Amino acid sequence: MRIALFTLEALANARAVRRFVADHAGEIAVVGLSDPERPGVGGLTGQVRRHLLRSGPGFLPYLAVNFGLPDLLRGLAPATQRLGGSLDVPEATPLHSLCNRLGLPHAVIEDVNAPGTAALLAEHRADLIVSFHFDQIFAAATLAAVPLGGINLHPSLLPRFRGPVPTFHALLDETPTFGVTVHRLAPAIDAGGILAQEAVTLPGDVTASRAAMQLHEAGRPLLDRVLAEVRRDGRIPAGRALPLLPYCGFPTRAQLRDLKRRGRRLVDARDLGEALSLSVRR
Repeated sequence: MRIALFTLEALANARAVRRFVADHAGEIAVVGLSDPERPGVGGLTGQVRRHLLRSGPGFLPYLAVNFGLPDLLRGLAPATQRLGGSLDVPEATPLHSLCNRLGLPHAVIEDVNAPGTAALLAEHRADLIVSFHFDQIFAAATLAAVPLGGINLHPSLLPRFRGPVPTFHALLDETPTFGVTVHRLAPAIDAGGILAQEAVTLPGDVTASRAAMQLHEAGRPLLDRVLAEVRRDGRIPAGRALPLLPYCGFPTRAQLRDLKRRGRRLVDARDLGEALSLSVRR
C-alpha cells in the first residue's frame, strides 16, 4: 500500500506528522506540503487581511505562534538542531529536510485539485491519500485519482466542530469535550464516514493551540489502526455515517470575547516556547 500524505506543517501537527513520516517511510509514495501563501487564497497578505476583518487582532497571536513562527524558524533548523543536539531526531526535523533524509519524494501543493496533483499521484503510484492537518478540500476527482480513496485525522469528536480550529470551538462550551476522529475523505469539509474515534481528557488550563497538539498526538494510534485495517482488507471501511452538524469556521470577534470571558485562551507562553523549540528537542 503506497500512501500519499498531504499536510500543512504547523505547531499543531509538526511533531506528530514528522514521526508518522519516519515510522511509515517504507510505504509513503509522496508527501504533499500545502503552500500556506498560495495565490489562490490571496497569498499571505490577503489571508491576514481576511482574518483581521473577521476575527480582529485578537486572533493574530494564534496565527503567529501556530503558523508564522514555525514557518520562519524552519529555515534556521540546521543551526538550532546542532545547538539542541537533535540533528537525527525525526520529531525535530522539518518535513522538507526529513523527506530528503529518508529519500521521500515531496512537492509543494498550491491547489490540491489542479491537474498537477493527479499527475503527481499517478507518477508515484499512490494507492491511498492520508490527510494529516491539511488545509485544502479534496474534490471527488482528486480522491478518485487513487484506487483506495482517502482518510483524514481531525482533532474533534465529529460530527461536532467540523472546520479549521475545532479546539477553539470546544473551549467555547461550558464544559469542553475533546477528542480525535479518523474519517473517510469526502468532497465536503469533515463529512466522510467515521472510521475511528476517541475522547481525550485534557487539563483545565489547556489552550486551543496545546489541545490541537495533544489531540494530533493522540490520533496517531487511531490512524495507524485504520491503516492496518486498510492494508489488511485492501479497502477503506465504509465507516459510520452521522448527520452533519453546523460548520465551525474561524472565530468571530464575538466568539473571541466569549472565550476571554470564560477565562480560556487560544495561545499562551507555553505554546510560544513549544513553537520556538520545534527544531531543538524531541
